[in-house]
Amino acid sequence: MTVHRDDLGDKMGMWLFIFTELLLFGMLFVVYAVYRSMHPEAFKLGGDELDVVMGTINTIILLISSMTVAMSISAMQKGNKKLALTLLTITLIIAVVFLVNKYFEWGAKFEYGFNPGAPELLELGPGTILFFGLYFIMTGIHALHIIIGIALFIYVFWQIRKDKIHQTDYVWLENTGLYWHLVDLIWIFLFPLFYLIH
Repeated sequence: MTVHRDDLGDKMGMWLFIFTELLLFGMLFVVYAVYRSMHPEAFKLGGDELDVVMGTINTIILLISSMTVAMSISAMQKGNKKLALTLLTITLIIAVVFLVNKYFEWGAKFEYGFNPGAPELLELGPGTILFFGLYFIMTGIHALHIIIGIALFIYVFWQIRKDKIHQTDYVWLENTGLYWHLVDLIWIFLFPLFYLIH
């Protein structure tokens, strides 16, 4: 039985999904901009509490992961299965390191009482509550996207191992790479908004 492939349809579907994701984060960025204009001083103080070094490290490693996933697609196009798998493994490790860093960063915020609903945060006023509320919502949604990306990479990894994804059929790898570039792009906007613009 011959399975009909629709690579163009698969790619179009991924681009439509990416468009809806950009709309979601676009709306969140608008909400952020509105509240920041209403509470500039509180947002500045909130930003001062974030770890710029940790944010910078996460930005650098995500950019590296975008490169490794692009290189894995290129390796697969050339029929180099071993290199494609190695580069995917590096991408997976980077994604996990990002989540571990985020875990410790969030843990520090909870320790200092900057988490939603904490009495210490409630004492700091509505502007700071809004800042940390948006910080946890937006970075939390982004972290969820990282987890989904990890699941997709594991699936693609095993499909390559079983030769279901190969030199002439790699649309799953390509679409997963597109998804990962979206995740990186969103972080490139989140990083300056929360960590740098004071």
